[in-house]
Amino acid sequence: METLKWGIIGGGLMGREFASALGRWFALTGDVPPALLVAVCDLNPTARDWFKRVPGVTQITGEADELLANPDVDAVYVALPHNLHREFYVRTLQSGKDLLAEKPFGIDLEAAQFVCDEAKRLGRFVRCSSEMPFLPGAQRAWKMAQQLDVLGRVLEVRSGFLHSSDLDPNKAANWKRQNRFCGENGVLNDLGMHVAHVPLRLGWKPSRVYAQLQHGFGERPDGRGGMTVCDTWDNALLHCDVEIGGEVVPMRWETKRMAPTETNTWYFEVLGTKGGVRFSTKTPKTLFVFENGREQSWKAIDLGHASVFETVTGGIFEFGFPDSILQMLAAFACERAGVLGDRFGMATPDEAVASHQVWAAALQSHAEKRAIEVE
Repeated sequence: METLKWGIIGGGLMGREFASALGRWFALTGDVPPALLVAVCDLNPTARDWFKRVPGVTQITGEADELLANPDVDAVYVALPHNLHREFYVRTLQSGKDLLAEKPFGIDLEAAQFVCDEAKRLGRFVRCSSEMPFLPGAQRAWKMAQQLDVLGRVLEVRSGFLHSSDLDPNKAANWKRQNRFCGENGVLNDLGMHVAHVPLRLGWKPSRVYAQLQHGFGERPDGRGGMTVCDTWDNALLHCDVEIGGEVVPMRWETKRMAPTETNTWYFEVLGTKGGVRFSTKTPKTLFVFENGREQSWKAIDLGHASVFETVTGGIFEFGFPDSILQMLAAFACERAGVLGDRFGMATPDEAVASHQVWAAALQSHAEKRAIEVE
């Protein structure tokens, strides 16, 4: 298989994580195509300098057009603020490159739909970033959620992503705390794809939503000695209807920047009349399986390094966030090469648009204080 040659536009935190994952590519075994980072673009000279340590990188530039014109680049990971997604995603596609887009795939539904349509028109391979479902426990939960014969009639579904760092009022504001950069969807744009990916992959798109949205602190330090306005939604609870097995089932999606005691906690839970499954990164080695019987109980299963794409890492060792990024990128490379098979793949443009349809309904629901049908 030919080597997939990557470029990065946006060399911040996630750009560095991306590069680090590609640096471990040789740890993957099996049918995963080779991959290599060859080009990086960032406006910040300090950010660019970090990538000088990365083997294989032959182009480091402050001009996106220079990277997009590089014939050695096959696909581009774009990790920029939400207000820039539409512009740079479209520029990437129109340059003839495939695209790994950061969530939320555009600042709003209109932007997401435009990018999706443009990708289809140009015939480019595009996927949206969502790492958490590649954890072993998430994968086990996803597989069990498909087994309605084991679950019985599904009673409820819960999916969430929580952290607590915004509880500190002295934490300096960044672009994610302002609507003009993050978008009016706020925390839903920031964290929502983590919550939506697995349900949407299962075909569980909400048909109706009632949303409760919360603002946190109205202003924060600006990092320059002053204060700045913070106007995004910080917490969102979405109470949804979804059809599963011919029945309308309650499903709750929870995204919070202000959740006491939580540090990037992702969870997914399905409960049925016969069984259920629950996984949370709060206990990342443990999968909980519900078994109904004379005495109802949760069974705890200790998990090892059982990844979607096999690696040299022994099964007895623990799985971490860097591993989930490596697995996500392997899914991109395999699906692009046509060798994904029945393995779990990254979020598709259609799934990204579907998430935005839910976010649009959630904004309307909160404004009108009623449940809204999802487009």
